[in-house]
Amino acid sequence: MSETLILAGCGKMGSALLGGWLERGVDVSDVIVIESFEDTAASVANQFGVAVFPSPKDIPADATPNTVVFAVKPQSMDDTAPAYASLAGGETVFLSIAAGKTIDYFQAILGDQAAIVRAMPNTPAAVGRGITVACANAYTNDAQVSRCDGLLQAVGTVAWVEDEGLLDAVTALSGSGPAYVFALAECMAEAGIDAGLPADLAHQLARETVAGSGELLHQSSETAGQLRTNVTSPGGTTAAALDILMAGDGLQDLMTRAIAAAAKRSRELAG
Repeated sequence: MSETLILAGCGKMGSALLGGWLERGVDVSDVIVIESFEDTAASVANQFGVAVFPSPKDIPADATPNTVVFAVKPQSMDDTAPAYASLAGGETVFLSIAAGKTIDYFQAILGDQAAIVRAMPNTPAAVGRGITVACANAYTNDAQVSRCDGLLQAVGTVAWVEDEGLLDAVTALSGSGPAYVFALAECMAEAGIDAGLPADLAHQLARETVAGSGELLHQSSETAGQLRTNVTSPGGTTAAALDILMAGDGLQDLMTRAIAAAAKRSRELAG
């Protein structure tokens, strides 16, 4: 057998990655999924046609994976990672997307010289529009970095940093960020209802406005600040709203405090 990729855990993010890999041409015969939940395992096997096993103990002895992707929940990692320590060394690189689990954590389990990449994706990966920030340890060579980069690009944009300490702020901004955007849509809808709109219309307007504005920001070469200025006429309705949102105790202050709290919690989880 010549399997080259093991995916440990195939929940929402794992499934998004797997779907992206297969769409980009990875052969189903080159992937092994380890999924302990029976219903999830059956669903993955049926949807993607890949080999699925309940435990790493079931991996065929002649399999030669060069990449192991950890996509289990952080609280399950203590029970998951040790089973893969025997694969460390050679061309095998371990790619983790588990929030809060540091490179040092994995080196303590997999070996001091294991090639490890820690990555922080976000949930828009489910629609191929994620953003992932990754950091490799000193034992990861250029080919392994390139391999991980390609796997992560299957679900969106990838940025690399050398300072792992930045990943706490990354987690707070982009990892948790989709929830902030969804909360904004919720608040806009509720405000629309308070302003007299029917609930279904208010929710539709909020959803489409956030989605459309995001796509405009994605496609435009202008900064978010310039796009905001473009839609704000002096003395107009938008300016009146922004006088509230951009006041000293407005949206910027709230967002700064929110991201600081999330980054602090990320550091606590890592410790």
